Amino acid sequence: MKLSKLQIETITKFLKEGKPLPDDYKNILFPVTKKEYELVYADKEREEDVLAETMAVPLQPIKTFGENGKEWTNKLIFGDNLQVLKTLMNDPEVKGKVKLIYIDPPFSTKQDFRGSQDQKAYQDKISGAKFLEFLRKRLVFLREILADGGCIYVHLDYRKAHYVKVLMDGVFKEENFRNDIIWTYFGPSNVKEDFPKKHDIILRYSKSENVVFNFDDIRIPYSETSVDRANRNVIASGGMDFEEIQLNEKGKVPEDWWTGIQQASKYPGELVGYPTQKPFRLLERIIKVSSNPGDIVLDAFAGSGTTLAVAEKLKRRWIGIDCGKLAIYTMQKRLLNLKDENKKPIKCKPFTLYNAGLYDYQKVKELPWEEYRSFALKLFQCRNEKHTVSKIELDGYLGSNDVLVFNYQKHKDVVLDRGFINDLHSALGDKISDKFFIISPAANVKFLEDYIEKGKVKYYILRIPYSIINELHQKDFQAIRQPADEMDVNDTVEAVGFDFIQIPEIECEYFLDKPKKKDLFSKGKECVIKIKKFKSQIISRKPLEFKNRETLSMVMLDYDYDGKVFDIDDVFYAESLQNEGYEIRFDKNKIRNEIMIIYVDIFGNEKREVKKLNDFRLKK
Repeated sequence: MKLSKLQIETITKFLKEGKPLPDDYKNILFPVTKKEYELVYADKEREEDVLAETMAVPLQPIKTFGENGKEWTNKLIFGDNLQVLKTLMNDPEVKGKVKLIYIDPPFSTKQDFRGSQDQKAYQDKISGAKFLEFLRKRLVFLREILADGGCIYVHLDYRKAHYVKVLMDGVFKEENFRNDIIWTYFGPSNVKEDFPKKHDIILRYSKSENVVFNFDDIRIPYSETSVDRANRNVIASGGMDFEEIQLNEKGKVPEDWWTGIQQASKYPGELVGYPTQKPFRLLERIIKVSSNPGDIVLDAFAGSGTTLAVAEKLKRRWIGIDCGKLAIYTMQKRLLNLKDENKKPIKCKPFTLYNAGLYDYQKVKELPWEEYRSFALKLFQCRNEKHTVSKIELDGYLGSNDVLVFNYQKHKDVVLDRGFINDLHSALGDKISDKFFIISPAANVKFLEDYIEKGKVKYYILRIPYSIINELHQKDFQAIRQPADEMDVNDTVEAVGFDFIQIPEIECEYFLDKPKKKDLFSKGKECVIKIKKFKSQIISRKPLEFKNRETLSMVMLDYDYDGKVFDIDDVFYAESLQNEGYEIRFDKNKIRNEIMIIYVDIFGNEKREVKKLNDFRLKK
């Protein structure tokens, strides 16, 4: 077992101070014995390394919908779910308290209905060891978050289910395997040389032996054949089986093969325009049977938000995570427009939208000092432990090294220059280790180097806003990528580190024109948005050059913007826009008062504009 330098420094410091080691280090020093069998593949990491080395990112609240009470508020989180799960694992409100986890990881898109070449391209994107390790890392954290008595459902298809079964045996233990549920559905198929593939596989595992299972809440009617057979048995036995007739009136618990629930496309009233949407009835059965009102339900690949919508209707608390801007806005709209079985509006319980890994720096700077200080320490994985060295108040530790959060709010006229470092070294130089870290807004730092060396000490500057310094974290920063095409909506790019929102630069023409494609529904002129220039503003130590519009991901529209909440009505992907000469066209009658347009780049940055109909001038 080889420990990293940072791990050795951290362990040494805790031992010297007589403090207990953090939980992450338990398995590093005392690894579990080898399992009877396990799935072995390239680049598989030890669980203890996954838990210890995954970067946690703080959650930045962006907006709360509804009144935010003192108690629990539901969470909708935009960010890479691995980094978010590491953060939630350290949240006492969440760790070990989630009763039900349902995840639908990226195993299928609309390419299922295309030709063999497209199928091959899709399989190549997610096949092999990379996908298995991608999922396994998340399963490790989900296990830590799951409550005793809780269950996890992992929704897969024929491509990966059997590999993932072995993975989950390792992560959750084979004895906690409960079911592989076969969800069957119907529909046309062009397959002629194979059996048409018309089922998904849902693996169900528990955290322990005690499991919530509300079987009376999911009973379904017995078939007429079963009832007739039971009646005949009653007659044949002289009425001795009368109890069975009473059971027939309540129905039966479904077997582990589920029929009668079709794909979401068969329920038009449910559709929200998201490619991988799952039906309400499927999640209703899962949530009813494996949780109770008030329990926390978590979906780490929340997508269209079916899990959250069902949880809300069934009075469960919930956490939804997704790395896609389209998913976040789709879920936001869905939750704010819930209706009951009679189509009457349901007032959603308060929920907060968070950013995790991509932050609004202006809002960070506006935080009260103690909140800013805590946020800054979390950004760089520092422990929040105030202490004093030579009468200088310090804020925490990175590994075993001291950390100072520069108080730019208190010392408004002070800048971080070489003189500041000289003064600091005069006071601390012989009392600290060979590394000292200062977290500061980039605007307050007056030199370009990442560190200043004074004697044996390197004084590192961790700038905000700034992407991760490679020397510290030994991984290149990688942002979440947003899709440029509907078929790529579930592509998985694992984020490493954090970044700050940089609003793209755009230049557009807004005008009215004759319909390009006339049909029965055309009503006069079309509104046209022609994107002439789109450029992402990327802060990077390595210069990044992109062609015009190359970083455009999608454009989302709210045709009836109320001035408060963006309520997504339409989405146009960059790939389809390229084929249309970067023109967005729609019936002018869709605009009632104002339209909000959100231009999204592949890094998740947004440019928002609000227009009225009279902003669209008649084309000359």
